[in-house]
Amino acid sequence: MALGDQNRFHISDIPAAIGLLSRLPVPVDMERAQARGAKAAWAYPVAGAVIGLLTALFGAALVAFDISYSIAAALILGFQIIITGAMHEDGLADSADGLWGGWERTKRLEIMKDSHIGTYGVLALGLSLLIRWSALSLVIASDYGLIALIAVAAISRAPMVAMMAALPNARQGGLSKAVGKPDGTSALIASIIGTGLALILLGFSGFVGFIYITLTSLACALIANKKIGGQTGDILGATQQISEITFLVVLTACI
Repeated sequence: MALGDQNRFHISDIPAAIGLLSRLPVPVDMERAQARGAKAAWAYPVAGAVIGLLTALFGAALVAFDISYSIAAALILGFQIIITGAMHEDGLADSADGLWGGWERTKRLEIMKDSHIGTYGVLALGLSLLIRWSALSLVIASDYGLIALIAVAAISRAPMVAMMAALPNARQGGLSKAVGKPDGTSALIASIIGTGLALILLGFSGFVGFIYITLTSLACALIANKKIGGQTGDILGATQQISEITFLVVLTACI
């Protein structure tokens, strides 16, 4: 293993996290990234902040052309989906199909691995897009503005690390298993980074959002552990989506 791979932090963790969680063309030292594995998970909220920053800049360009907030919100969602490769949306759909479409653990995991999408998945995606679009339309038109996109993208990726640290892998293969299991310190650091950015950018509303995200993420973890005995990459993606929805809804309540 290369020198420095045992360190808590490494600058290469940031591009590795961006490369894992998005389709952005960042140079990644694959040998080091594989050696670091779950040690780089602390950087997931940083990757989220980068995604959020690019999304905010895209939104600013739309607003500069006097595009309505409702249409801008829809285009922002499309932009997010493109740069992330819809990986979190895919996790949400697969989790909804598997957790509610199967009657026992093995069948649920089998359904989640299936590339086809079922009724639960379609409904989950439809509701997710509808709620996010509605909330984004209000948030970007409020005093929070487009800066909220950075906070939302950062804090919504912190629970993924906590779930990876807290729950065992539900299956022996898959992306989550390949990345590995971060320790509690990495999860805490990710939470501090995500919540810290939310507090800096949004003030007290960021703290309120953190409280609600903690509760919804705990609910996701309890459901996943009960139904499939742990977490998978799909569960992590679903948790990010639910955290994002939760934070956006909290912001609309704080307007």
